[in-house]
Amino acid sequence: MQFKDIVGQSELKSHLIQEVLAEKVSHAQLFLGHSGFGGLPLALAFVQFLFCENKQESDSCGQCSSCLKIKELQHPDLHFSFPVVQAIHKQSDAFLKDWREQIKESPYFNLNNWLERIDDKGRKPIIGTEESQEIIKKLSLKSYEGGYKVMIIWMAEEMNPQCSNKLLKIIEEPPAHTLFILICNTQEFLLPTILSRTQIVKIPRINVGELSQYIQGKYTTAPSLADSIAARVDGDFIECLEMLVDAQEQDENRELFIQLMRVCYKKDVIPMMDWAELISGLTREKQKIFIKYSLHMFRQSMLHNYTENQLTKVSEEENQFLKKFSKFISGNNVFDFMKTFDDAHYHIERNANSKILFTNICFKVMRYIHVA
Repeated sequence: MQFKDIVGQSELKSHLIQEVLAEKVSHAQLFLGHSGFGGLPLALAFVQFLFCENKQESDSCGQCSSCLKIKELQHPDLHFSFPVVQAIHKQSDAFLKDWREQIKESPYFNLNNWLERIDDKGRKPIIGTEESQEIIKKLSLKSYEGGYKVMIIWMAEEMNPQCSNKLLKIIEEPPAHTLFILICNTQEFLLPTILSRTQIVKIPRINVGELSQYIQGKYTTAPSLADSIAARVDGDFIECLEMLVDAQEQDENRELFIQLMRVCYKKDVIPMMDWAELISGLTREKQKIFIKYSLHMFRQSMLHNYTENQLTKVSEEENQFLKKFSKFISGNNVFDFMKTFDDAHYHIERNANSKILFTNICFKVMRYIHVA
């Protein structure tokens, strides 16, 4: 994979390129950031640039023997470790065919996407003790092509404590020309001893403007819709892809939001209950997407009010609705709206009773919308 194939992240790409050109590559790096921000694609492009036999000023050549092997994920000195379902097999190598297929389809994927591919029973995947032994074994061998040996550990926070402890020594004192790249969403579940042995590279959210431009160019999406999606996903390209796949869902979320605001403004209790019943019947993932959509609309309402519609990122249909709706969102109630919907997202992730939760939202929205 080349840097040019990565969505946004211009500043970070330049940093990684300079690190290689200056020959100051840290032996253990932690790429820290949500999967949708591009940690894995960045790691792949970084390794391809490192191995490239004909480096260009801002990217790998994409044509040399090493680049072609990395592109096919077949380079003998590039190794992968990732969470697997222990009941199927305890080591990553058993899933390499699935891993290569997943990356070739799209290198932007998360743990749920991976689990859907490898286990129809949905069992929790981990990186276990047997995997750490295999990592140490692979890296103790000499490089096949005489350069770097690279171990990419994807979703490193899924390493169990036994695995982490076994890797401490080799991460701190690896064999010559050995590079560890750990990729994780959060450092919260990594051992402090692992963190202290790595150089942290923070992967920021993808810039909204860069994401919108990419959507327009790659998927020939109308600028207004691309702007709306880019603003809504908060720099997460995985969520962006999900929204692009199902345009109908965008219309459904808009209609659900409009319906909620209308029945709450009218204080129609029975329609409010009907609305809560309707949305509680959706999957939790769709409920979370609706919550994020609502938060997006509250933010756009404030931008509509205070920037004379100059900074809003909405589709034409959403813009028509905001012309009438935005006046009901102000400094008097916007923080209440945001907190209520933020809390709702948190509780949905933790399996709250959705009917009770959305019923509660209805009554809170009814109060807030009348204090603008």
